[in-house]
Amino acid sequence: MAKESMKAREVKRAKLVAKYADKRAALKKLVINGTPEEAAAANKALQRLPKNSSPVRIHNRCQLTGRPKGYVRKFGISRINLREMALKGLIPGVKKASW
Repeated sequence: MAKESMKAREVKRAKLVAKYADKRAALKKLVINGTPEEAAAANKALQRLPKNSSPVRIHNRCQLTGRPKGYVRKFGISRINLREMALKGLIPGVKKASW
């Protein structure tokens, strides 16, 4: 089980990413398509944004336990919880393979 502070930190990062997404996209567009002067100004503005507003800093975590490793993106949970839930029959259409 992950510490509550780690889970809260990820939630905070996700909120910041959502808050600054439009502004960040507009500035990135200026960096790519603008004149060299506009691009330099936009790049400086990007650097002034909070670090945690970058989507790269978000780390996927299990929704049930907060485990950061072994995350299965399709289900949003860790491999351990996926296996337990599949064996109990809690995930529709998923069953343990045997041959």
